[in-house]
Amino acid sequence: MAIQVTATALPEVKLIEPKVFGDARGFFFESFNAQEFAEHVEAGIEFLQDNHSRSAKGVLRGLHYQIQHAQGKLVRVVDGEVFDVAVDIRRTSPNFGKWVGARLSAQNKRQMWVPPGFAHGFVTVSDSAEFLYKTTDYWYPEHERVLLWNDPALAIDWEFEGEVLLAAKDAAGRPLADADTFD
Repeated sequence: MAIQVTATALPEVKLIEPKVFGDARGFFFESFNAQEFAEHVEAGIEFLQDNHSRSAKGVLRGLHYQIQHAQGKLVRVVDGEVFDVAVDIRRTSPNFGKWVGARLSAQNKRQMWVPPGFAHGFVTVSDSAEFLYKTTDYWYPEHERVLLWNDPALAIDWEFEGEVLLAAKDAAGRPLADADTFD
């Protein structure tokens, strides 16, 4: 197996660590293998879109989700480091309103699988970060929702000291009590 998969405190959210082959020339690893993903993470997943963003230190993006055309996301960092967060927003889940977070970096090469039914966000903790993610559905702006990143009901520890930089839509996110959620 070229990956090690670990369930988080929210068992559907998984941390994936690839086997990295390195020597004096550099390194190589498989960043995605559909067969291994199906066997060790989740079967039946088809990725439809790849996205790439670059963010400066302190930029917080999230907590995003689509209420229709829900997206699963396989996320990773290729330059820098982020603190990545997933929030369970499925009302029938025993973990509704709970979150998990992990540091993803170019150095540790970890990935996180955030399945549909979860809000997702990250904050850049290094000077900058390049963030790549695969999605299981396309982006539909009319279906996008934003959960308030600093909702006291969630009590997310973003592991970042200082002011965060937010897009207007992220600053205007809704608290969990008022958010559109999944059944």
